[in-house]
Amino acid sequence: MEISLIMNTARSAVIEVKDGGVYYTKENYEIIVNGKTYGIAEQVITSLYELKPDTEYQVEVLKPDTHTVLGSVEFKTDYEFVTLNVKEFGAKGDGIQDDTTFIQAAIMACPKHSRVLIPKGTYKITSLFLKSDINLEIAKGAELSADNDRWNYPIFPGLIESYDESEEYNLGTWEGNPLKMFTGIITGINVSNVVLYGQGSINGNASKENWWYNEKVMVGAFRPRLLFLSHCAHVTVQGLKLHDSPAWTIHPYFSEHLCFLNMIVENPSDSPNTDGLDPESCKDVRIEGIRFSLGDDCIAVKSGKIYMGKKYKTPSEDMVIRQCLMENGHGAVTVGSEMAGGVKNMVVEECLFRHTDRGLRIKTRRGRGEDAVIDGIVFRNLKMDHVMTPLVVNCFYFCDPDGRTEYVQSRERYPVDERTPAIKKMVFENMECTNCHVAAAYFDGLPEKKIEEIHMENIHFDFARDPKSGVPAMSNGVTECSRRGIFASNVSKLVLKNVSVTGQNGEDLELVGVDSVEKYSE
Repeated sequence: MEISLIMNTARSAVIEVKDGGVYYTKENYEIIVNGKTYGIAEQVITSLYELKPDTEYQVEVLKPDTHTVLGSVEFKTDYEFVTLNVKEFGAKGDGIQDDTTFIQAAIMACPKHSRVLIPKGTYKITSLFLKSDINLEIAKGAELSADNDRWNYPIFPGLIESYDESEEYNLGTWEGNPLKMFTGIITGINVSNVVLYGQGSINGNASKENWWYNEKVMVGAFRPRLLFLSHCAHVTVQGLKLHDSPAWTIHPYFSEHLCFLNMIVENPSDSPNTDGLDPESCKDVRIEGIRFSLGDDCIAVKSGKIYMGKKYKTPSEDMVIRQCLMENGHGAVTVGSEMAGGVKNMVVEECLFRHTDRGLRIKTRRGRGEDAVIDGIVFRNLKMDHVMTPLVVNCFYFCDPDGRTEYVQSRERYPVDERTPAIKKMVFENMECTNCHVAAAYFDGLPEKKIEEIHMENIHFDFARDPKSGVPAMSNGVTECSRRGIFASNVSKLVLKNVSVTGQNGEDLELVGVDSVEKYSE
């Protein structure tokens, strides 16, 4: 067994217990910190808290029954100058007083290499704004409880024209367009070197009586995110529970060098558009050890609907998603549909998907544009259970007001022009998909711009004994089905090696329903 350090602050650390488990360790292990019992490791990605600054630590992982040391790691915590306790700034944490101003005062007063501490209590807030070079700890038993009166929140305009009318400043965003929005419960604008961490929680307090009522109607501005990071760099979020978000839960926007570690993101299964984590036009993002359970896509990678992608040409790229648990969402990992800037080089590995509608879900369509290129998508070493359709690539997604028009939905060959998106190479390998329902895989490319290559190796799909029927892809002409094998349309190269599909009674199902696949090898 190997024990490795993923990150540390002055007060916390994240380690990885590599025993071959996926999200959960294969066994429970005892953790010893500097010779003293700390607790039990049940997850591969595990956090340590209440450490002292500028201190050497040795962490050992023991087998509980024999107390045999299975592995260890050593590190030194960071230097810390001061801690600013928000209660000393006037915050009460009684759930009644609005503590926004008092917590914000502590944040703004915090010097470099220092910590803002939110101790045990319930802190009623609207929007808090981060600043660079601070650590913000929400301690065990502490909850930031968001006000659900929308009129108490500031509004970010979508686009603000520069004085000389030559440029623009974008603050607000909604589903890939530059539109006005209420500020996030936690908001970072142009900040860097920030750590937001702890054992506490952030409660968006959204319900069908407030933010989720008539959710598609803009009232004042579009719904806030729980955590919104715009044009930020070197931000780490660790350990927290984020729940009941008004809209997308975590939304990094035109940001880079981000880490999201060992968290819980939880919204009701019937909550509208409460995606878990949506990196939009972001670079170098690591998502590790997070449990998602919510009402829409668990992770949705984006890069603008049309205008922002075409103007800024900023793809989401260089992303690693690993050792995560995705439950109850529409898609476990989704690309699009707002991806006009493209998505490149994304690796999803060692994850567990359970009871989601789809595993991989790629959503694109004519009109996204020539910069909307999807390439370098890798899924490997995954376990899926009761995922309705594990792999879906849909180039006819019927979103937007024109989504059902003939131009978007026609299966006829159209001229390739500046409106035509592209999908290049995707690799799927070492996957066990049990209790599928609708289809094993559904790949539907454009006839004029076929999916260039799909490589599938060492994958087994088997279906549930009582499979539910459903629509594998949201586009015109796709009907409900169950127990369908692998369907591929307009894929230039489809490579299958050691891939099998088994029905609910153990029979082999049709492996490939071929519709204009030019090359196929087994």
